[in-house]
Amino acid sequence: MVGIQELRRPAVHALQTSAVAACYFAAGRLGLLRQLVVEGAVVTPIWPPTGVAVACLLLFGLRVWPGIALGALLVVMSISSVQPAVTGTLVGNTAAPVCAYYLLRKVGFRTDLARLRDGFALVFLAALTATLISATAGAGLLVLTGKLATDGFWLVWSAWWAGDAMGVLIVTPVLLALYGARRHRCARRWKEAVALALLTCVLVPFAMHSSVGLLFLVYPLLIWAALRFQLAGSMLCALFASVMATIAATDRVGPFARLTGVEVMIKLQAFNGAMALTALLLSAVITEQLNTRRSVEQACQELVEVLEHLTAGENPQSRPPMELDDRH
Repeated sequence: MVGIQELRRPAVHALQTSAVAACYFAAGRLGLLRQLVVEGAVVTPIWPPTGVAVACLLLFGLRVWPGIALGALLVVMSISSVQPAVTGTLVGNTAAPVCAYYLLRKVGFRTDLARLRDGFALVFLAALTATLISATAGAGLLVLTGKLATDGFWLVWSAWWAGDAMGVLIVTPVLLALYGARRHRCARRWKEAVALALLTCVLVPFAMHSSVGLLFLVYPLLIWAALRFQLAGSMLCALFASVMATIAATDRVGPFARLTGVEVMIKLQAFNGAMALTALLLSAVITEQLNTRRSVEQACQELVEVLEHLTAGENPQSRPPMELDDRH
């Protein structure tokens, strides 16, 4: 039995690493479908592989980091030839999720995102801080290889950083929520979930293709999803809205028409960031309040059971006898 277990562990590790690499590569190919040109450099408004990598590290541990590196290598090989200069990009794309993992573990991050502090940690440590590594490595490599002028570094760097940060903000919570979803709760509200999904599929594309500027229509849907379905509902809604906004931005339609590449990037990232923050933090607050309420109700129920047990344990025979009247 010991020998079988020892042989099984490397096999499971190899399967996990391969699965992470495949998921990273698939997410990378999806991210490359929509691109923007900033200062002559091609950037992606949302880079989903970073979010996939952070989620995989949080769920399976640091041992799957080779899968992230392998997935990043496969993405590079699918768009260009592997050159020595590409090593910097691979190192940056691997180091950023690993750094995010260490930062989140340092502050006691919980993958269920049931506390407001977990939401803030994911935003400020994983999305905004750790992705500085990949953005600096990527933009710096373009300057060193002569593919980007020095004066365009900061603009490309900010676009690269925003794309990686949006990947963590939008993709990571969705994967964590789906991994820990409780099906029995959603099953009781399937009619409401279908109604919300249909309304989202109608209103969000309409808002993204309307030139009037109706992006605000997304927020009532996010609030509805967060109130009724917490993290899974709100982040799925945010993911769909982000994809629709990215398509509209790259096609230069709706609120993104007649804008320059830089203006499109700024408007798109501002919308995606505000929407993701609203969905993530609001659902965290609601989940935290619901958990607190359940804890209080459970404590009250236990107190009632204790009181009933104490009351039932009183025996009339154990009471002191009444004094007899002297006349008897």
